[in-house]
Amino acid sequence: MRILEVFGICVVALLALLFLVFFRRRLLMAGGGTIRLQIRVSTLVPGRGWSTAIGQFAGGTLRIHRMFSFAFRPKRTLDRSSTTVAGRRLPEGPERLTMPGHWVILRLATTLDEIEIAMAESTVTGFLSWLEAAPPGQPGSVAPRPAIRPDPIEQ
Repeated sequence: MRILEVFGICVVALLALLFLVFFRRRLLMAGGGTIRLQIRVSTLVPGRGWSTAIGQFAGGTLRIHRMFSFAFRPKRTLDRSSTTVAGRRLPEGPERLTMPGHWVILRLATTLDEIEIAMAESTVTGFLSWLEAAPPGQPGSVAPRPAIRPDPIEQ
């Protein structure tokens, strides 16, 4: 009887952990502006080291949250003003087994280091648009025209 109680407690704890992981995912995606991607966390073995993640756009940053984690803080944050695309390629070797065939791998250069992220081709288009866009007044954007003021009426 004691074995069944321990087994039951373990099953309930496992179900509670799974519920928390999926509830966290639901909370992150509820705000909108999210994409599904993979981020390379280790380069020790060629073609390996990819982790499934959720990217959340927040103004000029992309917050990258690992999918199977309990943390509400992002694992990585990319700033739009300091991130550039250094390369683009298709999955090769063992990578083809871990990600869908229509995904593209982007190598991003930041001011600190280089990282690789993978996402669907359709998502890449939106990501590149976000990366190249900037609100008015940012360096490299077109400055607004000055307003034309009428001459004051002299009396």
